[in-house]
Amino acid sequence: MPLVAVFLAIIGILATGHEYRYGTIQPTLTTVPHRSTLLTAKVVVLLVTALVVTAVSLIATITTASFIWGEVPGLTDWPLNAAIPGHFVLVLLWTVLGAALAQLCRGVPTALAVVLVVPLVVEQLILSLSYVSVLHWLAPAVKFLPFTAGQQLVHLGGEVDAEFFGRWLSGGVFAAFVAIILAVAWTSFTGRDA
Repeated sequence: MPLVAVFLAIIGILATGHEYRYGTIQPTLTTVPHRSTLLTAKVVVLLVTALVVTAVSLIATITTASFIWGEVPGLTDWPLNAAIPGHFVLVLLWTVLGAALAQLCRGVPTALAVVLVVPLVVEQLILSLSYVSVLHWLAPAVKFLPFTAGQQLVHLGGEVDAEFFGRWLSGGVFAAFVAIILAVAWTSFTGRDA
C-alpha cells in the first residue's frame, strides 16, 4: 500500500480522534454547535491536505526516479496514466477512512489498530488462505476485501488479476466500504453526546 495513504489516514485519525483524548471536543462543539458543519469542515480540510501532500509526494517520487534511472515513463504513458489518478483516489479514500474511524471509535488507538491490522494482517491472511485447496471457497470473497480491492487502484502490471474486479470497480468496493464507515460515524456523531 502507498505509504502516503497510510500517513494521511493517520493524519485523519489524529484530526478527529485527539479531540476525545484531550477533551477538546466539548469546547469545539460549543464553538461550532452544528455537528454536520464541523465534520464537513474537518473532512474538507483533510481532503485538501491529502491532495497537496499526494501531489508533492508524486512530484518528489518522479523527480527522484528521473535522477536515479535517468528516464521515467511520461505521465500520459501507460501504466502511469491510469495509476496516478487511482493513487489520488486511494489516498483520498484512506484519509477519509482514518477520520471516520477515529470519529466512530471516539479515539486514536482503536482507529489506528483497524487501519494497520486489517489490511496488513487480516486481509493478507484471508488472501493467503484462499490459495489453500481446502479453503478454495474463500477465493470469490477476496475481491470484496476492501483494502485489497483498493490496492487495485494503483495496480501497475498489465491486467488486474482474474480474482479481482477491474481498477475502478475494485476502487468502488473500497469507496463503498469507506462510505459505509463514514455514514455510520456521521450518524453516530450527530446523535450522541460528546
